[in-house]
Amino acid sequence: MHNDAVIPEHLLHGDAGLDLRSVEDVTVLPNDRYAVPTGLAFELPEGYVALIWDKSGIALKSGIKTMGGVIEHTYRGEYKIILWNTTDKPYIIKKGDKIAQMLVQPIITVEVEEVEDLSTTVRGSHGFGSAESIISIKY
Repeated sequence: MHNDAVIPEHLLHGDAGLDLRSVEDVTVLPNDRYAVPTGLAFELPEGYVALIWDKSGIALKSGIKTMGGVIEHTYRGEYKIILWNTTDKPYIIKKGDKIAQMLVQPIITVEVEEVEDLSTTVRGSHGFGSAESIISIKY
């Protein structure tokens, strides 16, 4: 879709993510969001989805977070990556910079059913870091 678009590929054999790059120079202002164009459109097979994820180095070093990262197989437009600058400093993107990674995965369509009760587990409804959810294993 764009002369400067870079066709993504797996960097190493077995990598899950395909690096996506910007096709324009962009400055994402502090605590702002911007849909960064990649210049790419894809036709995924039915039963697959593209999931857009952060690049860990960019997230750690620059506080940049991806948003809205589910792209259905029926979408045929340009993939634009929504980036959120979580910091108080502008984030500068140059044409060709890596901005996110895309995972293409099979989907499972499920049926949702309302029930009165759920089955019992050791963890139950204990949430984040709950001591009650930790069990001891003896050898």
